[in-house]
Amino acid sequence: MKRDPRAYLLDIQEAIEAIQAAVAGITLEHYEQSRLIRSSVEREFIIIGEALTHLSRRDADLFARVEEAPQIISFRNKLTHEYVTINHPLVWGVIQHHLQALHASCQQLLKQLEAP
Repeated sequence: MKRDPRAYLLDIQEAIEAIQAAVAGITLEHYEQSRLIRSSVEREFIIIGEALTHLSRRDADLFARVEEAPQIISFRNKLTHEYVTINHPLVWGVIQHHLQALHASCQQLLKQLEAP
């Protein structure tokens, strides 16, 4: 049975919430020094990228409505395949400046999908 495309949006929201919880109250310096936190955050970003990849195959129109979705998938690929050269301040910047907008976008799309 194929998964409902809304499930991928929910996966993205849950991953974002996990990232936000992992970095709550810490600084970039603490983030850089904690392999455990970095690993957790990177794993959640991978989930976000995977969910978007599946969404692109399952519902291309919905995927196109997720702002910067191709760039997010590219970011996931870099975290996965170029792990030796991860730029931690860049990851931190994404957390600080882009995650909340993605969360809000997913929330809005979910509401639109539920509307009659």
